[in-house]
Amino acid sequence: MRVIAGTARSIPLIAPKGEKTRPTIDKHKETLFNCLSDRLYDSVFVDLYSGSGAIGIEALSRGARRCYFVENDKDALHCIRENLSKTKLTDGAVLIPADVRTALCTKLPEQADIIFLDPPFALHAESEIIPLIMKENRLSEGGRIVVECDFSADFTFLGGLGLEIFKEKSYSSCKHVFIKRK
Repeated sequence: MRVIAGTARSIPLIAPKGEKTRPTIDKHKETLFNCLSDRLYDSVFVDLYSGSGAIGIEALSRGARRCYFVENDKDALHCIRENLSKTKLTDGAVLIPADVRTALCTKLPEQADIIFLDPPFALHAESEIIPLIMKENRLSEGGRIVVECDFSADFTFLGGLGLEIFKEKSYSSCKHVFIKRK
């Protein structure tokens, strides 16, 4: 696993040992950021369920102004700190050592332009977390939410929140769902 592009290009990253986290593979990460490239520069990016921090680090490397890393696992937080140090991207990084619900309700000091959500697939947390993002007014007016999920994830609840899917990218083991306001 490495940073694909930007100021930290090619720097290898570490991930927590074991199966608690599921790092996004480089090919999927590249496709994800190609889809976000027009909105990334000078953006506020939020990486929920950060794991190794690879997605948020990629955002900072490609020009995001700030990235909030939300993670509550001790080993994962250690990896994020190490990876930020290796990439020299600590200036734009804010670590929030909390669970996602707490962070959304009390810890984020500003609205996000892009929120990336990659919960453990079995939780199907998107149906709880996306409504919370909207309730707590965490998404900027032209902002985007991107969810990495398995193929069984259900997004029928989006319409009731004034949101819609505008793009999906499917891979062999998962998909990225791109969401915006209607």
